[in-house]
Amino acid sequence: MGRLPTILQSDFPYNITARCINKEWFNLPIELVWKIFCDELSRTIKEKGLQVHSFVLMANHFHLIATTPEANISQCMHQFMFRTSKLLTRNGNRINETFAGRHKKCILDNNFYFMNAYKYNYRNPIKAGICSRVEDYKFSTLRGLINESEKRIPICKDLFFLDNPKGVLKWLNLAPTPEKVEAFRMGLKHQYFKSAKKRDGVTAVISEIELL
Repeated sequence: MGRLPTILQSDFPYNITARCINKEWFNLPIELVWKIFCDELSRTIKEKGLQVHSFVLMANHFHLIATTPEANISQCMHQFMFRTSKLLTRNGNRINETFAGRHKKCILDNNFYFMNAYKYNYRNPIKAGICSRVEDYKFSTLRGLINESEKRIPICKDLFFLDNPKGVLKWLNLAPTPEKVEAFRMGLKHQYFKSAKKRDGVTAVISEIELL
């Protein structure tokens, strides 16, 4: 089955992820990779009007939540991924292109879906065993929220965090059940987020009023 056409819209955020080809690492020190991603994401924000809510860089992939007021997600991601891939390939002496195909995205047309994506993405380093608290991971926009001096990417004003920083950090560090995480992960596989249904005899559903 062919790839579904991209839905261009300006009303809701997209949850976006892309991974290195063959799940390889970026073949560069992550500090340099972080600088490249920060620079090019900032450039896309300035030139294409992308609005970033959160960004998390991992060893071989990234997680991004962003809104496109100009309904131009394809243009934004083409510029961002083309330029980062070119720089990463050149600096890492890679033969192949950096990314494994196009990015994956899901429209979060409900605030609860947005909040779940927010937590799911910021907890990725914990899931990978890199750190035990979300605030300890260096390569995400959360560090910029906590410490203004580390703000490398212009992000939308995060009223959710600013209204209750300690409470949000406590919530982010509270581990959800594996069933909820898997349900959310499955929901992200659609163009619009869809709660997971009964699979293999196990019901794992995230409703519109349930948070991870």
